[in-house]
Amino acid sequence: MQRVLLAASLLALSACVSLPKPLQGSFLAISPAEAGKLPAQGQPVRWGGRIVAVDNYADRSCFKILSIRLDSNGRPQDEDHSDGRFIACRSGFYDPAVFKAEREVTITGRIEAIELGRIGELEYPYPRLTADVVYLWPERREVDVIVESHPFWW
Repeated sequence: MQRVLLAASLLALSACVSLPKPLQGSFLAISPAEAGKLPAQGQPVRWGGRIVAVDNYADRSCFKILSIRLDSNGRPQDEDHSDGRFIACRSGFYDPAVFKAEREVTITGRIEAIELGRIGELEYPYPRLTADVVYLWPERREVDVIVESHPFWW
């Protein structure tokens, strides 16, 4: 009985630290900033970050993403560091009211090309992906924890 309980506990714990099924697979370990400088066309990648903008076209939606390193669950880390920017396009309509700026996404796909764009007046080389998966993460909620001391507890 104890072994069954131990096995069930380990299974439950391992489920907490695994990637969501749509994000699993083998991918090239390269950042968007590196992909803009190296020949990586056609390579599969798993990148994530915060949405900057969503552009909708007749047959697809394209996301401009501020790239952030992923944690062991495949979610962008909660940090103020960027690994560059990238564009990911996927067929279909993705509503900008749902996929709005600052939402966290993880995207899997293949590097299609380097697309020159602009950030303000700066010309910027965006790696462009053909996305297989666009995984929108639930919004992070900050919780205030208030600890009250009881007069009869030391």
